[in-house]
This record gives sequence, C-alpha cells and structure tokens, in this order.
Amino acid sequence: MRIPALRRPLFVPVFLAAAAMLLAASACAQDLPPNVTDAFRRAGIPLTSVGAWVQRIQAGPAVTAAEPEATLIALNDGLPFNPASTMKLVTSAAALEMLGPAYTWKTRAYAGGPLVGGELQGDLIIKGSGDPRLVQENLWLFLRQLRDRGIRDIRGNLVLDNSLFEPVAYDPAQFDGDPLRAYNAGPDALLLNYKAFSFRFVPDPPNGIVKVMIDPPVAGYPLAAPRLGTEECGDWKGKMGAAFGDKGAAFSGSYAASCGERTWYVHPWQMSHAQYFGVVFRQLWRDLGGTLTGDVRNGVVSPNASQVGQWESTMLPEAVRDMNKFSNNVMARQILLTIATETSHQAANSAQGAQAIGAWLAGKGIDTRGLTIENGSGLSRNERIAPRTMGRILAAMFQSPLMPEFISSLPLAGVDGTMRRRLNGRSVNGNAHIKTGSLNEVRTIAGYVLAASGRRYVVVCMVNDARASLAQEAQDALLQWVYEAG
Repeated sequence: MRIPALRRPLFVPVFLAAAAMLLAASACAQDLPPNVTDAFRRAGIPLTSVGAWVQRIQAGPAVTAAEPEATLIALNDGLPFNPASTMKLVTSAAALEMLGPAYTWKTRAYAGGPLVGGELQGDLIIKGSGDPRLVQENLWLFLRQLRDRGIRDIRGNLVLDNSLFEPVAYDPAQFDGDPLRAYNAGPDALLLNYKAFSFRFVPDPPNGIVKVMIDPPVAGYPLAAPRLGTEECGDWKGKMGAAFGDKGAAFSGSYAASCGERTWYVHPWQMSHAQYFGVVFRQLWRDLGGTLTGDVRNGVVSPNASQVGQWESTMLPEAVRDMNKFSNNVMARQILLTIATETSHQAANSAQGAQAIGAWLAGKGIDTRGLTIENGSGLSRNERIAPRTMGRILAAMFQSPLMPEFISSLPLAGVDGTMRRRLNGRSVNGNAHIKTGSLNEVRTIAGYVLAASGRRYVVVCMVNDARASLAQEAQDALLQWVYEAG
C-alpha cells in the first residue's frame, strides 16, 4: 500500500551524529552480498540509508546478546529506522507472550430494565472489550443470542459502553490527509467491522443505471447512485463526486459502464463510532425480527443492569494472524490498547501499551534504545526501531513456547498475505516467513528464512530513503542469498 509523501524528512541528526560509530561497527561485520549491494546501487539507494541484520538462530536457550559467529550481516544495525508495518511483529510478539495464546475478547450485553413478554422495558447496553475482530457476522450471532433469550422489542435506547479505552482526540486525516482510507479508522473499545463500508458498483446498461450495494447492510443510511457513463473508466473514484456523510452517501457524478464491477472500501470518518454501530445494529436487529424504539448513544453499564448475553471472540493467535498476514493497521491499534488495559487494569492509552512492551523487552534483556512505539501498527511517522533490536526480538520468539503461533502469523513468501506475489519462481519461495512494511520513503522486511542447508536465520532489512520504493529487488535478493548461502 503506497502512502503519500512524508510531511517531514525521515533523516534526523542522529544518523549524522552516529556516523563515526557506524564506521567502527561495520568494520567487524560482514558486508552485504555483492549482488544485494549492486541492486541498491542500481536503485540509487546509498547504504547509509539501509539497516540490515542477519543472524543464524542458535539451538538451545534464547540468546539475547547475539554471538559474533552467528551474525552474518550487521549494517547500521544499531540505528533507529522507521519500520513501517514490521512494527506489528513487536506488537504481536508482546501480545502473545503477555496476554497468552488462549486470550479472548468478551463483548457483553446488559438489560437496563425488566423483560416482559418479549419487551425489554429499558435500555440494551453493549459493553466492548476492544475486540479487533468484531465483524458483522459475529455481531449477528451475538444478537441471535439475545433474540433466543426472548428479547424482541427494545423500548429504551441502545447504549454503547466503550469506556475500556481511554478517550483521546483522534484525527483520521493526520497521517496522510486522506481520512476516507480504511486504514485511518481510529481505535474503539466497541469497534465494529473495522468501522469501514464497502461500496460495490454494478453497471446495468440495459436499464441505464448503476446499482450500488453497501456492506455491511445498514438501516437509515440512504445511498444516491451515480449516473451511468459511457466514457473510459480511468479515475473512476474521482469521477463519481462521492460525498460520505454521517446520514448517507451520495454520488453526484458518473460511473462508466466500461469499469465493470468495482468495490470501494471507505472509512466513513464523519460518522462517530456510535453512529456507525447504530446503523448496522438497526439493520441486523430488524432482520432478526426485533425493534428499537429509542436512540443509539454512548454510555456506561448502569449499576442495576443485568447481563443477558456475551460474545467471546476467537483466540488471540487468530487475530494476530489476520493482523500480520494482511497488515491490518486498525487491528494492531486495538491489540496495543488491549495490552495497555490488561497490564494497567484500567482504561488505558497507547503510551501505556508502549511502556508495557518496553518492560517486557527489558525483562528479556533486549536493548530498547531507539525504540519508539506510537500506535503499534507502523502506520506512523514517529515509530522507530533498530534492525538489531528487531532481530533479537525475532530470535527470542523463535525460542519461545509460542514460536509456532508467532511464525505462522507471518506471510509465507510466494504463497499468502502481503508476500504472495513476491519471490515467485525463486528457490526461497515457500521457505521464508516475512513481514513487509511500506510507507513513502520506507521499505522494510523482517522475519525468518529456512536455508537450503536446513539452518534457520533471522533476516531484517530496513530502508529509509527518498528512493525506498525501488528497494524490493535488493531485499528479495537478500532473502534469496540467505536461502542459498546460509
């Protein structure tokens, strides 16, 4: 996913101040393989913009201070780089070990009044726990439970309790100025469906119209379809004149028949989390034969409310797998905040999650100098980590009892996730579990390679440079070299 240009340079004075240290450190570390160096040179990327760490994983107990003979490559490895989405590896490793592989999120429903003949004479209160995978299918099953308990008509309000996360001001346009992007949705303790809509456009030339379908289905959110056009498809999104508001969506422009069927994923940023939850809830509740008399609003569970239902998510490793395979930034934010709430035992924020991860790393003897965690997803201008620190986290996780859950969450080169189209036809295909990261001026990879020799290696390569978008050839060459020479 390409992100618009950075608002400020990635290169900060720390790179210049550490130049002397780099020269000394590089003297005792193996250089990059010649073909990798050549690929960076062809891309116009200086090696001062590259951080790399390749370490053979030792058998036996975890080694926190890498043994010299086990380190194949150490280039600029102590400097902090923007890791982009490889930061998710830090978040997921910490979550697995700190929360445990059997951890689940529990969303609970409470009745704020008596149930008489199918009528709930009071509010229905739903309290969130930060579940990053509360999607419409799961909400439907949860509401099905409530119907089975005899609740049909809600005579009060739908009250949403999202108090588990500390309320903070969130600007969805702050990162890249495009709040409609689905990855710019903010966290919420009662996040539903990643707070995203998908709009599917289907041209119908015989009837001269464009059909627009929205998912998840909603009630009380009208759609105004675009006109059917005959022009070339081109910038089909820009031509539709889209306006996404809190009370509906309208497309005042045209949609070309030549576009065929297309889907547009949108973050309806002008809707609050409560408004979004409300329009989805009303449709699902209506489909289940229920009614809601009152409004949808934020609140908290009242002292006299009684629990009438609970939805328990799938276990943490499944959430981590979805987050890493498909680089889901919204899920990463939710998981970091879950770490914060579980360690502080109160409504918490991202800074407390970062502190908890720092303490977890310190307990493992891993140097955290230069580590900056802002939201745990890598969708940040400020997050930083040294390649060596990332490498040691990966090495420690290989020795962890949770190694299988962790490694299986990483994309497999040439097979799935964000690596499914890379390294096809190369012998390393299927032998590398690699998380990728991509922002403008940032390209990173981090993970594991099972070499042809049968030995396994941690591989980290981070590029922070104006020409970073051209780094893939060099990074792929590094993975292939480790497979062949390791």
